[in-house]
Amino acid sequence: MHGIIHGAVLINTYLVLWFLVFFCLLPVGLGEVDPQTGAPLHAYLLRKVAIASAIAAVLWIVFYALIKLHILDL
Repeated sequence: MHGIIHGAVLINTYLVLWFLVFFCLLPVGLGEVDPQTGAPLHAYLLRKVAIASAIAAVLWIVFYALIKLHILDL
């Protein structure tokens, strides 16, 4: 049971980190805006998804290392 909970915490931690990073990246680099709708002409969502994945992976690795070094205890 401990292994299932440990795995669930690790997976959910990555997902939470990913969403936080992604939502922080959404307003970055929007460029030109359509004057009629106010929407950005190029949102570059795929680029932001890739960047969010990379940043979340680095943060998750730090989180995992803190657990393995027993600095954080689950």
